[in-house]
Amino acid sequence: MAKIVIAGCGDIGRRIAALAAGKGAEVTGLVRSRESCDALEQAGLACLQADFGRPPLPSLDVTGSDVIYLAPPPRRGETDPLIGNFLAAVQGKPRCFLYLSTTGVYGDAGGGWIDESSPLDAQADRAMRRLDAERQVAGAAHDRGFDFLIIRVPGIYGPGRLPLARIRDRHPVLKAEIAPFTNRIHADDLAAVTLDLLETGKSGEIYNVTDGHPSTMTDYFRKVASYAGLEPPPEIDMQTAEQQLSAGMLSYLRESRKIANTKLLRTIGIGLRFPTLDDGLAAIFGKQS
Repeated sequence: MAKIVIAGCGDIGRRIAALAAGKGAEVTGLVRSRESCDALEQAGLACLQADFGRPPLPSLDVTGSDVIYLAPPPRRGETDPLIGNFLAAVQGKPRCFLYLSTTGVYGDAGGGWIDESSPLDAQADRAMRRLDAERQVAGAAHDRGFDFLIIRVPGIYGPGRLPLARIRDRHPVLKAEIAPFTNRIHADDLAAVTLDLLETGKSGEIYNVTDGHPSTMTDYFRKVASYAGLEPPPEIDMQTAEQQLSAGMLSYLRESRKIANTKLLRTIGIGLRFPTLDDGLAAIFGKQS
């Protein structure tokens, strides 16, 4: 029976865990809080409680196990010491170590297409932290001789992961004609693809896990509003946005790219259940796309 350790077993981790357990895998989730641990145990999963920000961590023997690292980096800085603490605690050689990163490491492409061979140009601190973590994983794998994969993920949407509160509260978006291109993946597709790549992916490779159908951020908010039966958000120009929106949101609006998923689709042994945003939203709201 396969053994899987999911570090940072939140929403996506629980989706992966459910799929893996359904295939007979022995899954252990690592979480920070007692409440999260209780939730995993109630779902029939083994759980270990650990705060990656408080080293030294208890030793964790992962010999022969697949390790899926989903824990987010710290909210500040340009490095990720948390994954360094985790790697230091890991004992034995995992069968494969999969790290979930972000497509933000590519930076701004001016709306152009990006694939796994595109140069990296991380600009936002959040992307720099992820890139640092990628390099730590690759370095540890090289030094200790274990297989690893890196998946780069854009915006994740799905049930419970939609900007409905922002839309209801009438938060503005950029005018459609100046809105940046963004990319996304349905949470259930991300879970299924992550599990599949542990079997089909090639060690040391990077995969962009996206549905391959980019659209603008404004189009995304409009469609969510439409499927939810809400008024579309008001639209503003960039000058107004700089006065009204948070620094975090503005950092997203200053980057525009279209992420290709050709390599992913060529590699995985499954197809995407929700290959377009309309497919995903129709399923969420019980409507035909």
